[in-house]
Amino acid sequence: MSDWVVVGKLLGPYGIKGWMKLYSHTQPMDNISKYSPLWIQREGDWQPIHVEDVQRHGKGLVTKVAGCDDREQVPAFTGCELAIKREQLPELQKDDYYWSDLEGLTVTTLDGDCLGKISHLFETGSNDVMVVKATTDSIDRQERLIPYVWGDVVQNVDLGAGTLSVDWDKDF
Repeated sequence: MSDWVVVGKLLGPYGIKGWMKLYSHTQPMDNISKYSPLWIQREGDWQPIHVEDVQRHGKGLVTKVAGCDDREQVPAFTGCELAIKREQLPELQKDDYYWSDLEGLTVTTLDGDCLGKISHLFETGSNDVMVVKATTDSIDRQERLIPYVWGDVVQNVDLGAGTLSVDWDKDF
């Protein structure tokens, strides 16, 4: 498990005074502003940055990073992911997991059939969905969309072993 949790990404310029569009993985999206410090990955290293402001704009967010004062400086930040250290995250209740902890887990059925690894998750409104991509060890090359419904579909998560077991028909 990584010490870093990616919480957003800087997308590109907004205006001429160094503001940038910001994509947030947090829920609600403006919770990203509650984390300090935020870290940016540049040249393979994580470096702390000071976020001066985060504001809602339309359906998204814009941000101002200290030291980025005009549009010409924005390309140095564009496409960079923003992260926090894992210890900055709030503690979870039993059987609750952050998506970043589930990504990369091997998914097996109750019969022991390997379906692949969790690539990512997304929301549908009624429940979250795991995107499970085939691996060399999986029973076939099929990508599966499996609902993340604890107790009904998801039976067990073992972060130490890197596995998640599901009550799921392998032919579905």
